[in-house]
Amino acid sequence: MKKSIPYKVIIALLAVNLLSGCQRLFEEPAIQSNPNAVTDVDVATLLAGTLLGVSFLHEDTDVRIASMWAGELNGLSRAHQGFAQYIVSSQSFTWSPLYPVAGQARLIQTKADAVGDKWTKGVGQVLEALVIAKATDLYGDVPYSQAFDDVAYPTPVFDKQADVYAALHTTLDNAIQNLSASSGLAFTTQDFIYKSDVAKWRAAANTLKARLYLHTGEYAKAVASASSGISSTAGDALIPHGTGLGVDLNQNYDFFRVNRAGDTGFDGAYLPVLLRSRIGSANTKTDETALYNHYIKVGITATGALDPNTTDGAFTANAPHPILTYYENQLILAEAQARLGAPDKALAALNTVRAALSAGYVNGKTISATGRKYDAYALDDFGPAGLVNPTKLATVQTALLYEIISQRFILFLMQYEAFNDYRRLAKAVPVVQLPIPLYTGSQRPQRFIYPQIEINTNPNVPKPLPDQFTKVTMYQ
Repeated sequence: MKKSIPYKVIIALLAVNLLSGCQRLFEEPAIQSNPNAVTDVDVATLLAGTLLGVSFLHEDTDVRIASMWAGELNGLSRAHQGFAQYIVSSQSFTWSPLYPVAGQARLIQTKADAVGDKWTKGVGQVLEALVIAKATDLYGDVPYSQAFDDVAYPTPVFDKQADVYAALHTTLDNAIQNLSASSGLAFTTQDFIYKSDVAKWRAAANTLKARLYLHTGEYAKAVASASSGISSTAGDALIPHGTGLGVDLNQNYDFFRVNRAGDTGFDGAYLPVLLRSRIGSANTKTDETALYNHYIKVGITATGALDPNTTDGAFTANAPHPILTYYENQLILAEAQARLGAPDKALAALNTVRAALSAGYVNGKTISATGRKYDAYALDDFGPAGLVNPTKLATVQTALLYEIISQRFILFLMQYEAFNDYRRLAKAVPVVQLPIPLYTGSQRPQRFIYPQIEINTNPNVPKPLPDQFTKVTMYQ
């Protein structure tokens, strides 16, 4: 799967690869012998193109499907209406550009080694982990150990999900070590996420490790990693956007407003229900009217429709999009500490999120001060008669967890981590879940289906083929 493609043609790569799977590309002799074909690229250019690919993978159709299956968004027309009703097939999904981008991240590391550049290698390792984490989170068992040498392994084995997670932690540990080196090369222009700030990349690696530990219920390890993770909103890994059509638009804006207006929206989704329950409620310390309006705009596509706010809110053309954030890091700390029986520490982490929300910060934007209230909570607020215990949960621990997972659900809009929570929380002890209704039927979606091109070309695809209602092993 290892490819050498310059960032100037990465968008072409993404488009072409949507039609292909996890197999060798450009095998025709006439193409291979083309004297004008790109055969190599410098590591700085490769880094820029790979960052672009990773960004694309955090705003793509898979993320929309994950958001719908988590209950945040609803599909209202055409293909997305079917997705929302959990109607998918092996033709609905593709591993391109997912695996080609991961292969580019691995190639960054090879090229960085050639010039002794530990910093850039560390960034490449973080990018690789981000992409493979998405693959295993959505599909379960996936190729990793043999994924990036298509000559030696044209049909790579599918590693068990637990083994992929273990390997990802090793990759991230190595990244943290490389990003702790005393020197390295800096590519400020090409690194449009952190401008070569290795301390921020190192913190992001720790936050990603904390996310993975939360998934597997290793809460003490999650706390340890998050404690070295993103420590302020200034450390958020955000994808920058502009207003150039076909150039740098936020991909959510492009979908919601330009190409598929009305195909998706919040009508019938659980997100507006949850947000409205936190407006004008008995919880006098919280008012999320401003955040509701930041996410939702009424009447863009039709009278009364609850549309994504592409006008002046979260989904404008130039809105930054999150990859890893301070809010996620602190909410990992909050949930892990609550599950470890340390409510004081859990509450402290939750209140740091509320303090930043009180200042209006959401993914690089500032929401309105009107209808924005996030006063600090006290543990008494979570007692049986507390103002933050609307469902009268029996213990402070469970009421605190309910608030933490509610805030995670709200802040993870259009991030596939919401779908991870949707499945994870059915297994995490104590079990505390949001009452997210099914859009249809009686079975909850549990995974994405392996792409047809992979089924056709790789005999190592797990058999029998799991459907969308088969749990991945991590959440069984």
